[in-house]
Amino acid sequence: MLSIKNNDILNIARRVIKIESEEVNNLSLLLDDNFSKAIKAILNSKGKFIICGMGKSGIIGKKIAATLASTGTASFFLHPGEAYHGDLGMIEKEDIILLISNSGETDEILKIIPFLKSQGNIAISMSGNPNSTLAINTNYHLNIAIEKEACPLSLAPMSSTTATLVMGDAIAAALMKLKDFKDENFAKFHPGGSLGKKLLTKVSDIMIKDNLPICKLDTNIKNIIHIITKGESGLVVVIDNNIIKGIITDGDIRRTMEDKETEFFSLQAQNIMTKNPKSISQNIKLNEASELMSSYQVNALIVINSNQEFVGIIKMYNIGI
Repeated sequence: MLSIKNNDILNIARRVIKIESEEVNNLSLLLDDNFSKAIKAILNSKGKFIICGMGKSGIIGKKIAATLASTGTASFFLHPGEAYHGDLGMIEKEDIILLISNSGETDEILKIIPFLKSQGNIAISMSGNPNSTLAINTNYHLNIAIEKEACPLSLAPMSSTTATLVMGDAIAAALMKLKDFKDENFAKFHPGGSLGKKLLTKVSDIMIKDNLPICKLDTNIKNIIHIITKGESGLVVVIDNNIIKGIITDGDIRRTMEDKETEFFSLQAQNIMTKNPKSISQNIKLNEASELMSSYQVNALIVINSNQEFVGIIKMYNIGI
């Protein structure tokens, strides 16, 4: 094993990052009308958008298909070898195919083209050679040519696979924008993530609703402290005739103790409560609750129903912010 200094290792990494970032920057200069026409074809298609690539291009193709599927474009990856041995039946006439090959001469990819032409499918190619067999025999060609691979031996595809990935992201982003794809749509396809939770879950689904800490206007300080401690929410809601009159937090208790030390234990809820407390509807989505908490600069909100009745408490940690 070669002896190498830490700084030399960092220089190797910096070189790779520099080369790939430069190639990505150059990629935008290669965009032309083929990209716009390809995007419009995908938008107007009634079928699926199928991604096909061999080797490293195939691995990147799987990621592109996954990104498209989660951002509103029906898509899946088709292995070219499997396609040529029976899986071509997965391609319907309305489908659009993206064929990926850096050289544009990958045999497994080229073998699929006659079938696509006979069935009348629109084919989009992505390669580093606009004069390749693949580029010439597809409807639209997306140029991902690079000047230099980041590989020290210029053998392993590094810059080229990065360029492929970035072009795939450009396709997905363009389609998202033109389809007016919103965060709510993304959450439907990604319900297991934190974004899905915030966009699909209502306040009522996660709010604290049992043993709610409440007191009356004339409740004394000693009992207020006991209620806050028992409620484990750091606050108590002051209620009078089922109407919310105010809120008292543990912070209010501490400040009152410092400011009114001599009369502290003679005070009642109505003397220290904050009137017209911030509240939120139980039907609001968590993302809206998150935004409200941030704008109000609070870590808890009382929850009300359609009759303006106190029905729960939602805290910042419930939402995951």
